[in-house]
Amino acid sequence: MLTLIIFIVFLALFFDFINGFHDTANAIATSISTRAMSPRFAVLYAAVLNFVGAIISSEVAKTVGGKIANPANVENGMYVVIAALLSAITWNLLTWYYGIPSSSSHTLIGSLAGAVIAGAGIDAVNWDGFTQIIIILVASPIVAFGVGYIVMTIVKYSILLFGNRGRSKLNRAFKMFQIFSAGLLSLSHGGNDAQKAMGIIVFALVAGEFQTTLDVPLWVKLSAAAAMGLGTSIGGWRIIKTVSKKIMKIEPSNGFAADLSSSIVIQTSTALGQPLSTTHVITSSIIGTGSVLRFKDVKWGTVTRMISTWVITIPISMVLAFVLYEIIFKLF
Repeated sequence: MLTLIIFIVFLALFFDFINGFHDTANAIATSISTRAMSPRFAVLYAAVLNFVGAIISSEVAKTVGGKIANPANVENGMYVVIAALLSAITWNLLTWYYGIPSSSSHTLIGSLAGAVIAGAGIDAVNWDGFTQIIIILVASPIVAFGVGYIVMTIVKYSILLFGNRGRSKLNRAFKMFQIFSAGLLSLSHGGNDAQKAMGIIVFALVAGEFQTTLDVPLWVKLSAAAAMGLGTSIGGWRIIKTVSKKIMKIEPSNGFAADLSSSIVIQTSTALGQPLSTTHVITSSIIGTGSVLRFKDVKWGTVTRMISTWVITIPISMVLAFVLYEIIFKLF
């Protein structure tokens, strides 16, 4: 059991590391695109704030660790976690390779549900809790689009008050604002996304009878935060390219509006203890702000491909985790 838990912690931290360069790339993509920050500074800046955000709270971790299934009642829970993590890591690496801003949250939630079904049966899944999480995951991009649209509308009319003569000064001002908004977004990302790895570790600790509650130990918080920060420092340049160039041309004003809108949505969800996809939120905010500026300039072909990936992530992750569990259980 000790060997299994050590292996699970390694996998969970590796997932968090991948999450760092996969998802955090979205948080700094707009600032890099507008040259508000240099790529190197943006990556290090985001890494530090992701680390800080990851150790602030643990409510999301408790949701992931206990709302999908009760780990104390899941037979072969350690193998369930291993299958879920291998599935999530595989999907994350595949979408990163093709530069698709997919959701680490969707793949982890789907993978855990699929692995639980394989290991303990369909009745072992807490479908009420699972459905609640899915509703938040599905609704958050829509909310982010709306918040982005509203914030950008306010910003647009604020710019009009100054007139075109002050446009260059306004751009410089918004670049400064972007440093703040990108930092807030990175902090928000760490506070929500890093907790998912914490939650999966706690699930394994309870399933392996190393602890009886869903409380997150300090060593879990620090190690997950460190893994997230380290992954962020590597940088996810494939994802940055997609978010900053292939959705629409980003200007300092809508870059600031998108980051601020995303932070509002993510911080609200974290305060409620609900996991969401920061990737979906950030991308939807960019589309929302872009729709205010130049609706026709949004590259809807790219958006359609991303949404297609979002839709298939959970079912594919469930099937992949189910298959991996069967393979692992038969082998070991």
